[in-house]
Amino acid sequence: MVGIILIVLILVLAIGPFLVPVPSLENTKTIEQLADADSQFIELNGINVHYKKWGEGEPTFILLHGFGASLFSWREVIEPLSKFGTVIAYDRPAFGLTERPLEWEGENPYSPQAQTDLVIALMDELDIEKAILVGNSAGGTISMQAALQHPERVQALILVDAAVYAGGGAPSWVRPILKTPQMNHLGPLIARQLQARGKDFIKLAFHDPSKVTPDIFEGYQKPLQAENWDTALWQFTLTSQESGLVKRLTELTVPALVITGDDDRIVPTEQSLRLADELPNATLSVIAQSGNLPHEESPVEFMQAVTDFLSTLK
Repeated sequence: MVGIILIVLILVLAIGPFLVPVPSLENTKTIEQLADADSQFIELNGINVHYKKWGEGEPTFILLHGFGASLFSWREVIEPLSKFGTVIAYDRPAFGLTERPLEWEGENPYSPQAQTDLVIALMDELDIEKAILVGNSAGGTISMQAALQHPERVQALILVDAAVYAGGGAPSWVRPILKTPQMNHLGPLIARQLQARGKDFIKLAFHDPSKVTPDIFEGYQKPLQAENWDTALWQFTLTSQESGLVKRLTELTVPALVITGDDDRIVPTEQSLRLADELPNATLSVIAQSGNLPHEESPVEFMQAVTDFLSTLK
């Protein structure tokens, strides 16, 4: 009897997920339909990358958004930053209006290494010798990896609630399960939870959820009208891994500004305090009454911290 039960259980686990229907996305739009008047696209490492550019001259700021966001998240600080030099914000693969390939040769375009390589490819294509990388949350992780692998290309780091000590996706023991055919079948449905629970996620990122206006929510939801966004997000999830940054922080000797909200419930504030303490050449700025997105929630205070930091750079 026990043997029969085990056989039935195995069959349910093996076959059951394939019986769950995964309906196609409805009312999707092409990237061209979703693009803004000032949107630009550039082919990098086989991917059509969406970016926008403001200002001119040096320094050059490259803005890397966090998980579930897009270059839209930098809207409040782009113009103030452009008064100092050139500002380039782009959508990381699996987000925004950047192309979402479902087939590729070589390196998975959603992997952490491919995302790091993309930063340098962007700089190469736009003839940028050195840049100040500004990374929020997971975008901070990519910024730090780029600085470790190509220190000669990074003038400074501005790390906004950077995900260093936590994150990296699912625990290592779960990842083999995620890559099974059964989970791959269900993956797009799991990814669609970002859309279903999007407003709650955005509000969690703010200290004051009342600041999440309908326009802000619409800006975050807009890329979720793109074709294949759910499958691409699942592919991104499958590539998640530990960054290994904790053991290499002493190698990051470039000037760094660590900015955190004092009420970050996604990347806990104490983690940014620790990061500022462990980086060899870091300055810390804690923004009061702000969460994981101080550049959105407290742009004036954010820009004051950046302005003070830039004045220390040679």
